[in-house]
Amino acid sequence: DSNGDGKVVIGIATAGPANDGGYYQALVDKTKAVSTQYGFSDPIVVDKIKSDAAATELSNLAEQKVDIILVGASSLGAPLKDLTTKYDKIFWYCNCGAGQPAMPGLAQSTDDSSEISYTAGYATGLLLKANGGTKSVFIGASDENFEKEAYLAFELGLQAVDASFTNKYVPSGNFPYDFDNTTGATEALNAAIADGSKAVYPFLGGAHEPVVKLANEKNVIVMSAGSSKACARTDLKYDIQVRFDAGDYLDTIFNEMLAGTFKEGDIRVFKVGIDPQPGAQICKPTADQQAAMDAVYKDIAAGKLAAKFGEIKGKAYSGG
Repeated sequence: DSNGDGKVVIGIATAGPANDGGYYQALVDKTKAVSTQYGFSDPIVVDKIKSDAAATELSNLAEQKVDIILVGASSLGAPLKDLTTKYDKIFWYCNCGAGQPAMPGLAQSTDDSSEISYTAGYATGLLLKANGGTKSVFIGASDENFEKEAYLAFELGLQAVDASFTNKYVPSGNFPYDFDNTTGATEALNAAIADGSKAVYPFLGGAHEPVVKLANEKNVIVMSAGSSKACARTDLKYDIQVRFDAGDYLDTIFNEMLAGTFKEGDIRVFKVGIDPQPGAQICKPTADQQAAMDAVYKDIAAGKLAAKFGEIKGKAYSGG
């Protein structure tokens, strides 16, 4: 209760829809569960925030007597340096997968997209090998730097299974951060299927589930983009869950916050093969497929792919 009004209120700010069935909804659902568990007031959710409106929307949220603000994406991070200073009584947390500079007033969680995306590509390669496919498509928004890192690492993992496998990146939205363009995303998948793709990674927000539904109709291998609950879904069929689940991260973060071991200014990095939360899982693996995935996790944890991941980051963020 940072403002002394006798109640604890958590504010949530997300770039995509709060009911996207994936990355953003995971954060919202977990926050609601945490609020109920600890007897807090209902959280205040502000979703579909454009990056150029982040300062205004986050300021408006801060004015609503919230005690904690959870920022659900790095695309909303530009005004945080100023806002964490202006509203310094609020506990600020960003699930900044793509990373923000360290700030004394901001607690962050992050992960390594190269690690996660490599496991997604490797899992896809194993399933393509099993069903006779050779092509996959990675549907993103507008070729942002963090998308480049993800699809380059995905391709590296895919070709670690079979060097002849190919992956094509297709932007489906407008610049910047348009992960909700359902029309563009479904058109991209239909074109990719016509070109022979047997797997799709819908690296999307609001457009994610419509692509999954289409993939189910066309019998194409499909995966989640963040959610760790995808394999358990009964309304949609997922072959792989690619986990960088904001809710799972928050569960760990919140326990560490209450214990006083995670504070503003800290950055909690979730690592594949070391922490249980991130990385791809095949929903119904054979014993051989699971053994192969386990070996990949161990290699990543041991740093055996660190140099290649460094090369990918160089290409994605600096054109190196």
